Amino acid sequence: MAMTKKLVGQVTPEERTEIQTLFERRNGLNELAKILTADNADLYEKLVKDLGETGTKFNSWWDRMAAKYHWESADGGSWEINFETCEIFLVTE
Repeated sequence: MAMTKKLVGQVTPEERTEIQTLFERRNGLNELAKILTADNADLYEKLVKDLGETGTKFNSWWDRMAAKYHWESADGGSWEINFETCEIFLVTE
């Protein structure tokens, strides 16, 4: 089944920058997690904690914006942002 994308809203450039920073941080931490072993316990614990906090902030941003802008949602769907245009899309299968 094909994925469909429907434009459901837009955020401000400031809001976009907030989620883009979290997105890039989360991706960087995930890449680091692939190469870091549990041998360095302190660094590993810091990474796990940072990943958890970043994930929470990331999800919180989507929840806040969805409530603020009343975006359409769907079962099994997810929102996606175009960082260049600040547009929000509902992606469904």
